Amino acid sequence: MQIEPRFKAERIRAPAVPDVGTATWSNGIRVGNEILLSGMTAHPVTRDAHGPLTTYEQTRVVLGKIRALVEAGGGTVANIYKLVVYVTDIADKDDVGRARGEFFADVVANGGAYPCSTLVQVSGLVFPELRVEIEAFARLDIDLSAAGRADGRQENQQHQRAAL
Repeated sequence: MQIEPRFKAERIRAPAVPDVGTATWSNGIRVGNEILLSGMTAHPVTRDAHGPLTTYEQTRVVLGKIRALVEAGGGTVANIYKLVVYVTDIADKDDVGRARGEFFADVVANGGAYPCSTLVQVSGLVFPELRVEIEAFARLDIDLSAAGRADGRQENQQHQRAAL
């Protein structure tokens, strides 16, 4: 018996994130409302730069690639619900956090939520100059800019006002 697929998988392509001709992976796949991205690095920008890029600079490049792919898949930054961040030096976590805070500033500006996140140190990435790699997951039916506060205070305040 042949099983019919419920959702068609579509490869996501973005001019800002060109496919590598020899790649044995896809940068992004959209299945229904789900957008799955491979781990993104700052390569080849790190090779083209006049000097080494800091972890903060690399993170900004990576998040720009993630934005380009999510938008090419029909989404926005507010649809990103999970990040997995790999760093080669855990001491760089604050630089990653600063870039992440700037990237999601519009999402959280009016009480929205940051995506869930995991950050781990690894012994190395694919090229020695790379300091950060990020995997991202997004859903077109999730909008974190409307997520409210996780502690429930915003919702409780609304209920208290309604009771007055």
